[in-house]
Amino acid sequence: MERAVTLLSGGLDSFLSTSLAKKECDTVLGLTFDYGQKAVKQEIKAAQKMAKEWRIKHQIVDLPWLKTLGHSALTSAQTLLPRFHGSEKLSDKKTTEKSAEAVWVPNRNGVFLNIAGAFAESLGATVIITGFNREEAATFPDNGSEFVHRINRALELSTFLYPPKVKSYVQSLTKTEMVEKLLSLDLPLDNFWSCYEGEEKMCGTCESCARSITAFKANNFLEKIRHRFIQVS
Repeated sequence: MERAVTLLSGGLDSFLSTSLAKKECDTVLGLTFDYGQKAVKQEIKAAQKMAKEWRIKHQIVDLPWLKTLGHSALTSAQTLLPRFHGSEKLSDKKTTEKSAEAVWVPNRNGVFLNIAGAFAESLGATVIITGFNREEAATFPDNGSEFVHRINRALELSTFLYPPKVKSYVQSLTKTEMVEKLLSLDLPLDNFWSCYEGEEKMCGTCESCARSITAFKANNFLEKIRHRFIQVS
């Protein structure tokens, strides 16, 4: 089995991807990044529970300077998050592109993966697990297979002892397909956090929540998970 480091945001994507990786990887470390995001406490809480369940070491990496770059709605209290009431807006390309611009943190995933590469090389881990998926790749270029291909080429040149490769085990899936897979594997859905906000419950109206709600609804599971959201449209 290959040793692996996983990027754990506490969300459905990284949760499923890491779960699927268990068939071929010995995951030795879970990394969660604190870059001043609004949901950081909830993300860390969710990631810690997942790591404990898998019995893997969990480490928080502080990146306070990343919050100072730009005015992302993920980090800035002065920038409002775009709201999605219902699933209709998710199919409108202009709306989702505008939302992507609002929550964009400069080179965030590039920074995360290069840091993960350093951890991986030091641990002799040859795989970096992510939750990149087909649905988010449509609007976020740093989620797509082309990005993975290019970052892997860069890691080949920037590492020496144990060159790691980035891999997402949900790269070809949509959110609906991911929820279907989670349910088919009977994986617990009590601990994930897929909201841009950091309240006691997920807001239900940010783009991340809207995508999750739509996926749960498509799998006839929304009523069982409704209590996790403040609002469900």
